Amino acid sequence: MRKIDEVEAWRPYVDPLDGTVYGLSHLNAHEVTYSTVFKGQTEKYTFIVSYSFHCFAKDYEHQVQEELERLMYHAPNASRPFCVQRYELSKKYLRQIVESLGDKGTYIGHAGFGSYATVSIPIEDGSSMYYFVPFKAYREKKQLRIHITSAYPIDERQKLKKVNFFSIAKNLRQGRQPPKP
Repeated sequence: MRKIDEVEAWRPYVDPLDGTVYGLSHLNAHEVTYSTVFKGQTEKYTFIVSYSFHCFAKDYEHQVQEELERLMYHAPNASRPFCVQRYELSKKYLRQIVESLGDKGTYIGHAGFGSYATVSIPIEDGSSMYYFVPFKAYREKKQLRIHITSAYPIDERQKLKKVNFFSIAKNLRQGRQPPKP
């Protein structure tokens, strides 16, 4: 894998209060190849996928300054408090969601600001929480790239204007702008 413009390997978060180590290797950059059949021919698109620290960090209004400081995770360009809920969701579901972006039936839509998103229902206990995963798709140094800009639980499914993942991939490969809403 060639060098990319985002974090390639996340260092673990260690809770200074009790020493609990939260490994973040599941969010290290990796390649995913998506395949589709178009006019009888198999087309493959290999993307390098990276993740923002918004997938496992979040500050909440109810947190006091001491808690914010204790939970602080320092990424290369910013700092934000570690969030156990986002971490657990990312560890359990995020990689699987990313790997299924090209699957038939995976809902992808325009999320605004040049981003796309997928909304999954990963909760197995029957609750109504959805997992919102916005991402950017682009070319970087002749490579196809996906950068997961965040991943977080929401209460209601977002209504997004649907877009075909392979339309995004094909346009990027051909050097054209990806679909816009």
